[in-house]
Amino acid sequence: MKAKRIQPASQPLDATVSIPGSKSLTNRALTIAALADGTSTLTGALFSDDTELMIACLQILGIRVESDIDAERIVVSGCGGNIPATDGELFCGNSGTTIRFCTALCALGKGHYTLDGNDRMRQRPIANLVDALRATGTLVGYEDKEGFPPVTVRGGGMRTAKITLDAPPSSQYVSALLMAAPYASGDIFLEVNETISAPYLAMTTKTMDAFGAAVIARQSDKTIRFVVPAPQRYVAREFAIEPDASNASYFLAAPAIAGGQVTVKNLGTQSIQGDVAFANILEQMGCQVTREAYSTTVRAPQSPNGLTGIDIDLNDMPDTAQTLAVVALFAEGPTIIRNVASLRVKETDRLSALSNELKKLGADVYTTEDSIEITPPAALQPASIRTYDDHRMAMSFSLAGLRCEGIDIEDPTCVNKTFPDFFKRFEAMYV
Repeated sequence: MKAKRIQPASQPLDATVSIPGSKSLTNRALTIAALADGTSTLTGALFSDDTELMIACLQILGIRVESDIDAERIVVSGCGGNIPATDGELFCGNSGTTIRFCTALCALGKGHYTLDGNDRMRQRPIANLVDALRATGTLVGYEDKEGFPPVTVRGGGMRTAKITLDAPPSSQYVSALLMAAPYASGDIFLEVNETISAPYLAMTTKTMDAFGAAVIARQSDKTIRFVVPAPQRYVAREFAIEPDASNASYFLAAPAIAGGQVTVKNLGTQSIQGDVAFANILEQMGCQVTREAYSTTVRAPQSPNGLTGIDIDLNDMPDTAQTLAVVALFAEGPTIIRNVASLRVKETDRLSALSNELKKLGADVYTTEDSIEITPPAALQPASIRTYDDHRMAMSFSLAGLRCEGIDIEDPTCVNKTFPDFFKRFEAMYV
């Protein structure tokens, strides 16, 4: 497949950009709206591989979903907690949210369902979610390798349960349980130890609340305890999807590398997404940040020393790790990204992939099971960047091309997973 050559910026940036809707919010809203009483309208929705997979799975389960791509609108006719289809084969590709959310959704059904994905999905663990659903009385089995998809679910409803998850490799397991829990026969008590991506759990509970379901949450140290009173019912509504904060990170990072300033519209202090805090990291490295309720602006460092490397725990924002790793190439001194073991079970082993591609550009890189240290080179080397069928590898390494000639992004269409027109919007920022 033809690689994408990134054209360097010829002058400092001065751009205002809009970002498509959040994948994480779109798939959460789709799941909740599918269960609700009545018809919901999702505005500003994202249309990408991951959301299309979710829509297709809901339709197989008998949920009526109507899409208007031009209007960025999805209309979902909720099933009132009664999954219409009594059997189905759900293909989830490499979409973690789709397979995890739908596995919990199928537990509320009254039939036999199989959930599978592509080759990479079959390498991504799902045991924590399966064990938790079994605790609610749901019959869940593995079709092949223990602990990994494909899985089979024999629906029959969820009963009251006390569940403990110790260091789950993805917060999506927790979100899947929470969103299905209002339709259990009794209260669901869920304790999560060593939580990762905690802001995503807050996003889930806030979305549930928006559709009328209450969740009680208490956090102490690294443990979060949830109580979902049941039974409850979601109420259909119109729900606006925010721009994707994870995907906004590439645009917010651009002036840190190319100079100038970039404003991202409709994403600011009122956002419910944790990854809006990526602007704080850029600020720590020397950028200037202006935050408004519905916009964020990043300006290049004014200091003659430019960017400064940092040592940071990214457990709460692992999806921004690749963006930061590429920004680190242009900083003074090393950057260490810690507590991101979850990156090894994403669309690819992202720590290994980062190490391989950063080294091509001339960086010194050291990785552990849960961290990566990047020491920037004196000058970047041209390179063809392998993307490993991982949208975030393609988008993050495009940033390197803003300052370095000869950066080619292999398999650029992998961005279709969450941001199909990424390169068009990226180039419009400065070309």
